[in-house]
Formats: sequence, C-alpha cells, structure tokens
Amino acid sequence: MKLNELTAHEILDLIRSRRTSISEVYEAVTDQIQTTEKDVRAYVRLNEKPCHADALDAAAVPVPIGIKDNICVAGQETACCSKILAGFRPPYDATVIRKLKASGAVFVGSTNMDEFAFGSSTENSCYGPTRNPWNLDCVPGGSSGGSAAAVASGEAIWAIGSDTGGSIRQPASFCGVVGLKPTYGRVSRYGLVAFASSLDQIGPLTKDVTDAALLMNIIAGYDEYDSTCADMPVPDYTQALMNDVKGLKIGIPQEYFVAGIDPEVKAAVTAAIEVLTEGGAVVEEVSLPHTEYAVATYYIVATAEASSNLARYDGVQYGLRRQPAAVRKNPLIDMYEETRDAGFGPEAKRRIMLGTYSLSSGYYDDYYLKGLKVRTLIKQDFDHVFREFDAVVTPTCPTTAFKIGEKMDDPLSMYLSDVYTISVNLSGIPAISVPCGFSKHRLPIGLQILAKPFNEEMLLRIAYAYEQRTEWHKRRVFER
Repeated sequence: MKLNELTAHEILDLIRSRRTSISEVYEAVTDQIQTTEKDVRAYVRLNEKPCHADALDAAAVPVPIGIKDNICVAGQETACCSKILAGFRPPYDATVIRKLKASGAVFVGSTNMDEFAFGSSTENSCYGPTRNPWNLDCVPGGSSGGSAAAVASGEAIWAIGSDTGGSIRQPASFCGVVGLKPTYGRVSRYGLVAFASSLDQIGPLTKDVTDAALLMNIIAGYDEYDSTCADMPVPDYTQALMNDVKGLKIGIPQEYFVAGIDPEVKAAVTAAIEVLTEGGAVVEEVSLPHTEYAVATYYIVATAEASSNLARYDGVQYGLRRQPAAVRKNPLIDMYEETRDAGFGPEAKRRIMLGTYSLSSGYYDDYYLKGLKVRTLIKQDFDHVFREFDAVVTPTCPTTAFKIGEKMDDPLSMYLSDVYTISVNLSGIPAISVPCGFSKHRLPIGLQILAKPFNEEMLLRIAYAYEQRTEWHKRRVFER
C-alpha cells in the first residue's frame, strides 16, 4: 500500500520508527494529486512544498492535511469558493489553523466547497464541481465535498471541514470516509467564515475513527476569541477507542426509517445495527416526533442567519468590487447591487432572499420566530431520548451519491439530502458518520451515530467498536 493510502496514525508510527519521513509522505500525496486531481478536482488551490519538510519529523503530527476554503489561513487566499471573495487574504489564522500549525501539520491546499457552504453536492462552487472518487459521474456531497474527496482519493491524509446542516457527515457518507461534527462550542469557530453562526461547527474528515480522535485532540478546546466556545476540559479522545459496546443503550428513531430511504441504505444500516447488537449493545426503537419539521425549520433559521452574515460582502472593505456603467440610483447603492449581483452565485442569492424574507417586517413572527420555537422542540426530543439512551443510530443520508447535475434544478430535492443530518445542528449535539457498506453500484453508505452534548467519546467508542468488527473503512478507491 502506498503512503498516501495509509491512515494518519499508521503514518505517524512509520515516522516515529524512522521507516519513512514526512517528505516521503508529502511526495506520495502530491504524486497522487498529479495523477487524480484532474478528474476529482478536490482542491481549488495547492500550496508550495513546505521548506525543510524533514525537519518536521519530530513534530507531534506532521501529516499532510486539506483545509476547506472557508477557514482562514493568514496570507493565503480564502474565498469560500465565491467570486465575491476572490483575492481575499486573511491577516490572521483561524484558531484551528493555529493549533494545526503548532502540531506540525503540513497544509496541502484549500479544498473545494459549495459557495459559502450553501449546498449538498459541491456543485455550487465558482471553481466548478468536485467529483466523487468512487464514481466520477457522481457528486461527493457537500458542502465539504472537496475535503471528503481529497481524503477518499488519497490526495490528503486527512482534512478539515465545516458542518452547518450535515456538511461534514453527508460528504463523508458519499465518499466512504469518517466525518465528525463536534458539539456546538467544542471547537473554536474563530476564523471560520460564517454561514449560520448558531449552527456552524468545524470538524475532521479522516480515513478511520482513530484518525478522527487524533485530529479532535488537536483542534478541540476553549478559545477566548470565540464567545460561543465552551470553557470546559477536553479529554484525550484516543482513550475512548475501546472495542466494547456491551451494555450500551442505543436508540433507533422510527422517523428515520420511512418512505424515501433507499432500500440498499436501509439494508446496510440495519446490518450495521445488528453488528452492534451482536457486540452486546441494547438496541431499542425510539421516537423523535418533531423530525418531520426539521428541514423546514433549518431552512428558515439557517437562511436568516446567512442573510445577516452575508450582508457584509458589499464591495467596500474587501473582495470583489464592481461599478455600474452608469448611475441608476446613486453611486454607492449602484456599487452594492452590481457587486453582489456579480459576486454571488444562484444558490447564495436564493438563500439570501429566503433569509431576508423570513426576517422582514410582517413575517418575522410567522417564520423566523416560529422556526426558533420548533428548533427548541427538536432539541427537547433529543434531550428526552438521551435521558435513557447512550446514543442514537441512524442512516447518514437517505441515498448514496447522486449524479452530477441531477438535483441542480430541484432545490427542494437537494435540501432533502440532509434530512437525517440537520436535526443534529439544530440541537447542537455531536454526530459521526462511518462507512457501513456499499451499494450495488459500488457507492459508499454511511452510518450516523449521535450522542448527548460534549460526549464525543461515546461517538468514538461506538464508531470504533463497529469499525473493529467490519472491513468497510479499509476499502480504498484504488481497489475499485
């Protein structure tokens, strides 16, 4: 097996035993990029080779990593895959970037994404779509599709993404990798370009659960620059990696196994649940009765916050600026309108308009305020279940990866791709997606595990125990 196909913990073992060097690992990754990037297009820009890479061998985790294009890296373009931020170079590092630099991580480049994280397919990028490494005719999921595709294709050892409604877990499922969305407040959002501030969370995309624990050890923790970041101790997540689920109570929500789920997905997830049962877990059906309102609630709350956050992109301080050929209203308003019209793509405009409408006078109470109330009910559903159960297990997505272009003209169908993931963000709880099978067309299927707030250890424990009893996480694109 080539170095770029290994997990981070396998590579670290080789480096520490001096059987390889970070230079050799980096070269293996860049060689793979030269071979596959023209087809996959996981990256929007690549970094130059780090100087004196061999000197990094003694660092804690000198492993090549891909960074989603909405996370600020000082002095490097961070555009959120949007024309309106073309050329923007942040003057500071995001907190997760600062922590990764301190760990010795090697940055491969910026990964592709849906513009401002608006999407479930990585087709809404000003740089064009990323393709699923398992089937180049299919999407990799979104909005962190570039990060997931980079890991799955061996173009990065691991990657960082962001998750507002499933944007780490859904592409992890589609690309056959592990994706963890931490509890809201567990990882600093400082330096993450905001989509919906009460929902956004940074997290890892990796080849297996052990790597997810290692990366969480680096990026988790309190940050004084993020007022929403929890000031509480962070455990060593690798200590949660025990091959034992005996006696754990796991709930299976009846609302997640209804009409609309692909039969192959249902079969794979059912088989995965049986593996946990055989391992000694106590599995019972539970109810999350407000699940049916999650999609509508999410697309009111998320778009309202997006409308507010994206109001800052007006051509004045940074990014794109366009002047109209002739004055229509007044020079300043004309510049605003021309800049935003040219800078935002169709999906960004759609979400800005939806959010602005729900916040507008006369509609605020009927839409946004009501959405917040239903969000509370969804959270209470989980609170009730977690009083009795250690975790909840569901499919990550109702289907496997769909064809590129298949849903672009049907926004509602696209939004429903996240029907199993958005309740997690609305509730602020942690969740992980792990590979649990393949369809007859050899497309990956993901198993989603949910736990109570700040109990990422439970997610990792169950995911690791499942992983040790199966071989799905060992499948590589190269073995097709």
